[in-house]
Amino acid sequence: MKAPSLNIFKRKQEMATAPDIEAATLRSDRFRLQRENEWRRLEEILDRLESGRLRKLSDDDVLALPALYRMAASSLAVARETSLDASTLGYLETLVQRAWFQVYGPRQGLTSWMRKFFGGQLSQSIREIWLDICVALFVMIMGTITGWILVSRNVEWYYSLVPTQFTDTRVPGASREILLESLKVEDSAQGMSAFAAQLFSNNAGVAILAFALGFAFGIPSLMLLVHNMAVLGAMMWLYASVGLHWEFAAWLSVHGTTELFAILLAGAAGMHIGRKMAFPGKKSIMAAAAKGGQRAAQVMIGVVTMLIFAAVLEAFPRQLAGTEARAIIGVFMLLFWLAYFFGYGLGRKRPAS
Repeated sequence: MKAPSLNIFKRKQEMATAPDIEAATLRSDRFRLQRENEWRRLEEILDRLESGRLRKLSDDDVLALPALYRMAASSLAVARETSLDASTLGYLETLVQRAWFQVYGPRQGLTSWMRKFFGGQLSQSIREIWLDICVALFVMIMGTITGWILVSRNVEWYYSLVPTQFTDTRVPGASREILLESLKVEDSAQGMSAFAAQLFSNNAGVAILAFALGFAFGIPSLMLLVHNMAVLGAMMWLYASVGLHWEFAAWLSVHGTTELFAILLAGAAGMHIGRKMAFPGKKSIMAAAAKGGQRAAQVMIGVVTMLIFAAVLEAFPRQLAGTEARAIIGVFMLLFWLAYFFGYGLGRKRPAS
């Protein structure tokens, strides 16, 4: 008794849904026909914009683009509410997405942005935080001197300052031969790529931390710079104590002129935000911090780029080149960054934001 009743129910349901499907199809076709001309016109305008044929666009088409976009977005909302067919929904979603990009999207691509950014905007942002760079540089120099003086007066400071990964054979009392061995030239570049990735990760961590701590008026950033440079001062004393000051300076300079410069800029960028918050001038604290943060963020993009260079230099030329070659590369990189940051695009004006 139950099986026949079930079959009859299914037959009635199929007969009831057939007219509903037909009505929905007619409704979808009617909806599309009423608005299809607007969609087609919008699609033609988008095709010309995306293909770069801007000269073929009339003034009427340019003025009509925002209105046609809003109409297409409205049609998409109606289509979703009334559950129209999937093909109409898919067509409208693609059309609205393309139109949104042309109306509200960025006016330049990635290649164009990179050309402008590295073609002058980065250098200008760095020059605009020159005061913070000078303060950070002074602090780094004083940190290096402090580390040297502390260790020279009491070698126990060396173990307090220098991380354990650097105290394998590089410890006070080590002979000149042992310390010179730590500066040796490698025979091959095998495994250097992984080493470069590890170095970039470590250096980026220090730079990002120096930048992130700047929100507390820049004081933690200064403390971090002092600590890191005190480590360097302690190691400089160690090698100089056995007459390896030149070899150590060359070994360090090949990547250090880029790496330390990047850390300097990261600390200065963090300090810049803190200084703007502490001394906002006529602006509110939030407005001053936002403006300083925008400038500092641009500097940090340059910092990341420099750290990539530093990791490659530390993994390959530092390990494979001799003392003279290391020094030449280090001096060249220092002059390159100075010329690029403080000389390139000097006469250009920043576009109004």
